[in-house]
Parts: sequence; C-alpha cells; structure tokens
Amino acid sequence: MNDTKIALVTGANKGIGYEIAAGLGALGWSVGVGAREQTRRDEAVARLRDAGVDAFGVPLDVTDDRSVAAAADLIAERAGRLDALVNNAGITGGRPQQPSSVDPAVIRTVVETNVIGVIRVTNAMLPLLGRSASPRIVNMSSSVGSLARQSGPGGETTTGPVAVAYAPSKSFLNAVTLQYVRELADTNILINCACPGFVATDLNGFRGVRTPQQGAAIAIRLATLPDGGPTGGFFEDAGVVPW
Repeated sequence: MNDTKIALVTGANKGIGYEIAAGLGALGWSVGVGAREQTRRDEAVARLRDAGVDAFGVPLDVTDDRSVAAAADLIAERAGRLDALVNNAGITGGRPQQPSSVDPAVIRTVVETNVIGVIRVTNAMLPLLGRSASPRIVNMSSSVGSLARQSGPGGETTTGPVAVAYAPSKSFLNAVTLQYVRELADTNILINCACPGFVATDLNGFRGVRTPQQGAAIAIRLATLPDGGPTGGFFEDAGVVPW
C-alpha cells in the first residue's frame, strides 16, 4: 500500500468542496471528487489535475444507497483505504423558510441530503477509514446550526435569516456527529464539525463575504489533524463554535 493519503470530498465539483479538494491535493493527497453530475465532476477533476493535483472522479449522489455503495467500491479498488472523509455536500432548500408557512416536503428534502446523506456516506466509508493509520472525518456544518448563536442577541447578523429547513439541518448534523464520536470513542478516528463562515457560493446566491478558499481552510485543517488532535468539536477559523 503506498503512503499517499487518500481523501473523499463530497460535493467537490464547485465552491468550498472544490477548494477543499484543491487544498488537500496541494499537500500531496490523492483526492476523490465526489459529485452527482458527470460533466461538472469531470471538469473539476480536469482543473485539479491541471493544477498538479492527483484527483479522480467519484460518481456520488449522497441520497442514493446504490450510488454511495458504488463510490465505496471505487475507492476500495483504487486505494484500498480512506484517510479522510469530508462530508461537504449540502443544500439550502431555497427561500423563504418561515416555520409557519414552510412546506414540510422542503424540510424532508434538506434533511435527506444534509443529515441522512452524511450518515449514508459515513457508514459506507467507515470500513475504508478503518484501514487508515490516521483516519479523519470532517462534517461541514455552519454557524446557523449553533443553537447558542441562534438564541443569542443579534441572531440575524450571526446566523442569517430564519430558515426552518437549513439551519436545523445543521444542528441535526452537529448532534449526529457527536453520536459518531461517542460510538467510535475507542478507535483512532477523529471526527469534527467545520464552519466555513459566510462564503460567497451559489448556495447563497454569492452573497457571502468570504472566498471559497477561505471557507475551505478549516476543513483542510481538520482533515489533516495530527494524531492526538481534537475530536468531537465544532470549529471555525477563529476557534471553537458554541453548540
């Protein structure tokens, strides 16, 4: 087995996910670009390779059991293990999301991707992560998932507008992450949540104030933590995010 570190980044064909893949690749990692749409996935892989990254495409729809299982098989055949999983794929569900008027179907759709999709992918990749000497899992969360910030003063400035599908999906993801931390406490897998900040991507209509490269930095740091690093935390560039 060669010593090149192997990562899978979901939703890596654009935005923060692409920059996470680029950042890990610049460190010498081989990076699986997980994405649903073939053309965009292939274009992202080509761009990364042009930049010198050992990138490979991974057809991946996080809401589909067969797609996720096939992705795990592809990585097993290519590398035999996985050193870092970055669960980055996510959706907002659109706006507005007032709790009194939202269509419950919107909430189901968002949770299917942002929470159940993470569980689906993580469970499929755990056997491969178990073959790594230093496995890492990074779940891309958001400050909107912080109950402390949502309930504190100035909620609009710290957590954005009311969003009854998207914001609670990130709180749910944080809670799920802690359950994995508890279950896997006797292993060497480090599992953390990352907040990229308010990044300008198509997810928010490019209203953000940070670049995708800036948003990717915290995920790259958590994916490359040294042995003995933190686990079960929620981090942004400035430090710990309150739950």
